[in-house]
Amino acid sequence: MAIPELTGLPLLGSLLDLRNDSLGTFLRARRDHGDVVRISAGPPGMRGTVHCVFSAEGAQQVLAGDAANFRKDNAFYQEIRESFGNGLLTSQDGDYLRQRRLVQPLFTRRSVDTYAAAVAAEVTRLTDGWRERAEETVDVVHEMTGLALRAVARILFGTDVEEAVGIVERCFPVLGAYVSSRGFAPRKLPRDWPTPGNRRAAAAHEELYAVCDRIIAERRAAGTDGAGQDLLTLLAAAGSDEDGGFDATELREQVLVFLLAGHETTATSMGFALHLLARHPEEQKRAHEELDRVLAGRTPDAADLDALPHLTRVLKEAMRLFPAAPAIGRRAVAATEIGGHTIPAGADVIVSPWVTHRHPRYWDDPERFDPDRFTPEAEAARPRYAWFPFGGGPRACIGQHFSMLESGIALAMILQSYELEAIDTEVPLGSAITLQALGPARCRLKART
Repeated sequence: MAIPELTGLPLLGSLLDLRNDSLGTFLRARRDHGDVVRISAGPPGMRGTVHCVFSAEGAQQVLAGDAANFRKDNAFYQEIRESFGNGLLTSQDGDYLRQRRLVQPLFTRRSVDTYAAAVAAEVTRLTDGWRERAEETVDVVHEMTGLALRAVARILFGTDVEEAVGIVERCFPVLGAYVSSRGFAPRKLPRDWPTPGNRRAAAAHEELYAVCDRIIAERRAAGTDGAGQDLLTLLAAAGSDEDGGFDATELREQVLVFLLAGHETTATSMGFALHLLARHPEEQKRAHEELDRVLAGRTPDAADLDALPHLTRVLKEAMRLFPAAPAIGRRAVAATEIGGHTIPAGADVIVSPWVTHRHPRYWDDPERFDPDRFTPEAEAARPRYAWFPFGGGPRACIGQHFSMLESGIALAMILQSYELEAIDTEVPLGSAITLQALGPARCRLKART
């Protein structure tokens, strides 16, 4: 069966639609053409085509069932590799398996739970700052981005957090925009040409690499006794007779991937969860009542999160509506049938949590915020990949438990202290490496007594 194609402009195809509103373009493609759709973009002679798979069953096939046939070989992942290194997010085959074996013990539930106190300390620092400044209005997505960055940097670097945070705050947005623009470009200028964009990206790249290399060198010179048990120390010590350990370059690449994947994604979940609660006072009241009953004012730890099911459902529903990775790309090795259509060998393929999380086959009134979609009974009634904010299959996000831990503790502590009222009821969105808030998500704070 021929794969339907989204109609675009005669000369540029859907290039402008994808650049201006990729999220809306994917939604329109599914609405008008179904669960497998071709989208072509670019002028004649430079036109590229992606094959979009929007059903839960199709996403499961791409990410899990036929995962070996769908690789991270596309242009977008290559741009991430060149900007951030070949860490766990982008590596493949033997490199990926070795890295995963080395890193996996540091991301078990027991290991991750030990970071709860560091997360709580950063949340306390944030809310104390709000009080000291008599802050009445905050942009919750912006504030959660700062919180998530400080938390993951503290867990990675320990006492070296301040310098690293400042450099990441400056450099990551530059590199993220650069990766996104090159990833979607039909033709790319060489990176070493002295264009303004290339020069800005090169300067950010150099500064980011330099601070990571310096911290790693100092840590190794100090030995494991000199730095406590931050994640960098544990990564440096990771190894086995079979896999060896990470050299300095590999360590830097893992650190950069953890900084990239570990703060923007979690910040998106936390920020939009708070904004949704601020827009829905009845659900915020339920969260307050649960927190008061379970915690009675004390600081939560990892063991408390299982006793906060409503808060967990709020987070899951926020990740449904605002998945941090709204589109996930792969490249097909061999021709594969999905949903009655044949995806050709060599095709670029996209599965989209943004679209699947709104698919009317799995979600009634999909734009409505309803945490009770994630009761155990409701979850059991849906296909496994109707909700996949952390990807899935053998390349599922290794940090998903850390993300849920950090988000749960942060939301619990903020909601213990404050009631929130939304000022901005709608937040414009875009997509780069991750989902982006293009405008403010301001909330008015009211201290709880």
